[in-house]
Amino acid sequence: MSRMCRHVVVRGRVQGVYFRAFVEEEALKRGVQGWVRNRRDGSVEALFVGAAEKVQAMIELCRRGSPPSRVDALEERDALAEEIDLCRPGDVFSVLPTV
Repeated sequence: MSRMCRHVVVRGRVQGVYFRAFVEEEALKRGVQGWVRNRRDGSVEALFVGAAEKVQAMIELCRRGSPPSRVDALEERDALAEEIDLCRPGDVFSVLPTV
């Protein structure tokens, strides 16, 4: 089973619509590590670490969004070391402060 570490930025109506909590809940269900946070520009960014198929499933969930959200665009790339370092020790998945 190969592991993957991906960073995503989701744009649209994704703040104030349960998006971060939705991502956290789904990641915990799937055993995917990482974090999610709001950005001041109105987007949400997340980092997913885990089995490739589980990470891909999380990216697809972000593409669809939480029930009240509207996803207009999703950017995806390999995660950078400094983004991986934001994972909090002891946490499986974290909701980080807005940047």
